[in-house]
Amino acid sequence: MTTCGPSSTPTDLDIPALREKYAAERDKRLRTDGSAQYVHTGQGERDDFFETDPHSPPVVREPLHEDVEVLVVGGGFAGLLTGAHLKQAGVEDVRVVDMGGDFGGVWYWNRYPGIQCDNESYCYIPLLEELNAMPSKRFPDGAEIYEHCRAIGKHYGLYDGALFGTMIRAMRWNETTRRWTVTTNLDDELRARYVVMATGPWSKPKLPGIPGLHDFAGHTFHSARWDYGYTGGSPGDTVLDKLHDKRVAVIGTGATAIQIVPYLARYAKHLTVFQRTPSAVDERRNPPTDPEWAASLTPGWQKRRQAAFHAFASEPFPTLSPAEDVACDFFTEVGRNVSARIDGRSLEPTELAEIREQEDYGVMERVRRRVDDIVHDPEMAEALKPYYRYLCKRPCSSNDYLETFNRPNVTLVDVSATKGIERMTATGLVAGGQEHEVDCVIFASGFEITAQDLSVASGIDAIEGRGGLSLFDHWRDGFRTLHGLTSHGFPGLFFTGNTQGGGNASVTANYVQQGEHIAYLIAEATARGAATVEPTREAQDEWVAVIKELAPSKTFLEQCTPGYYNNEGGGTGGIRPATGERYGRGFYEFDRLLREWRDAGDLAGIELVR
Repeated sequence: MTTCGPSSTPTDLDIPALREKYAAERDKRLRTDGSAQYVHTGQGERDDFFETDPHSPPVVREPLHEDVEVLVVGGGFAGLLTGAHLKQAGVEDVRVVDMGGDFGGVWYWNRYPGIQCDNESYCYIPLLEELNAMPSKRFPDGAEIYEHCRAIGKHYGLYDGALFGTMIRAMRWNETTRRWTVTTNLDDELRARYVVMATGPWSKPKLPGIPGLHDFAGHTFHSARWDYGYTGGSPGDTVLDKLHDKRVAVIGTGATAIQIVPYLARYAKHLTVFQRTPSAVDERRNPPTDPEWAASLTPGWQKRRQAAFHAFASEPFPTLSPAEDVACDFFTEVGRNVSARIDGRSLEPTELAEIREQEDYGVMERVRRRVDDIVHDPEMAEALKPYYRYLCKRPCSSNDYLETFNRPNVTLVDVSATKGIERMTATGLVAGGQEHEVDCVIFASGFEITAQDLSVASGIDAIEGRGGLSLFDHWRDGFRTLHGLTSHGFPGLFFTGNTQGGGNASVTANYVQQGEHIAYLIAEATARGAATVEPTREAQDEWVAVIKELAPSKTFLEQCTPGYYNNEGGGTGGIRPATGERYGRGFYEFDRLLREWRDAGDLAGIELVR
């Protein structure tokens, strides 16, 4: 592993002019409907894009009617890590319920050609030390991560209580039994003392609400439900030999499209890529893991590496030196360069903000000039340039994506001026008044990360607490939690993901933190003879006040081009960060707060219901 340092970025920048350019690019894409522009899948609306499992046959079994101590909803990393911590805490009666045919979450569902981890695996893939595992390379293929998910399930005995191919339909608190009555698509009735929501923010595919969406007579599928029967190939086999006579369209140019476009272009008769906002695409350095480096690691190395990665990727003004940037890539470049400029000095906030802005513009200009170096057609190159601040859209890396647009069988259609595709017909898609006839449309249009309605994002019809209180109503105007994990009126219900807690640049670190705290609460309640746990209203309200008091300004998100990071620029739902309402003092301060809370031992703000 090499020592990192500040990168070389252009300095001949007219930042005031770029500010105007960024604002103009944002404004021409803004829509008044915000996230309402999307069509929600499932429950009768394109079930094949959500509820249908292309990887496993439907489960056929008798309905279950049973009591269970802990029911975990979701078998991705959030559910696996919660389950692992529960087992470590001595809680054995754990049922993980997932609509997929196995553990894995996004790594079970997403098996499209070219799928890889898109931030470095040594930080992202959890429990490497605990399972004595090491990724084969810096950005391993999806199949390798999927197998690691299965290894976690086996290591912690989570398969014993797993229910796969099963969808939660409703969850209702029963005051008489002091349990949650959970019903499923297979007519199960599971009575759970505790329920942990671990559905993850990348679980429910969404579709753009294009007029005429249902008029297209050709083949369609979502990238998260890849149809190898149509394309040819299989997971791990990227020879898409059935596309040689097919005209294919891809809608979307986010992280998934960056990975699938090169493979589609290689085999399709013609590929048309519809782009509203280009991704920032840097070089992808993906060497195999150095065995000597792996052998040199000492206990605790992964958490230390995650902390360093987080410092440069997420903190605006890192206090570490550039040499401590272990990832040393596009995710950390702005932070690394800011660190080099500050060089340990104590500066005024205005000076720090100016340095951050300059380095942000410099890195993004470097990425734009990289497009000119690769793409031959000047007009196409200009359309592929990202004009927005770093972290307005998820950073990407690829050694093939930009190069693909030099192929004669690839067309890029920029739909920014019309804020999206104008309409679909029986034979194709219309953009700029021109119809592009295609045989197949692949939606790489993302997931319900910023759905205004929690019922849409979760795919669950009802979550009702004490007195029939709907969680969807309780949270309609914002989260109401204690530590982002529990909510008053919903005894024994726990949440993972982006609520009101810490936020790490490596999302699995969040799940480790949340799983550890949830397992502690459940184990303590059991040891103290409680039937369940619930935060007091006062503790919940105090935490909401803390979150609001420390909330960062939304100015940055308001300046970004619309996307899921800022709830599609606001619209009717307003600006809302996809990362939830984070604790403003940072992930590691939040971790310290939780540990001190546990060490105190008095479960402050928690009511034990007996």
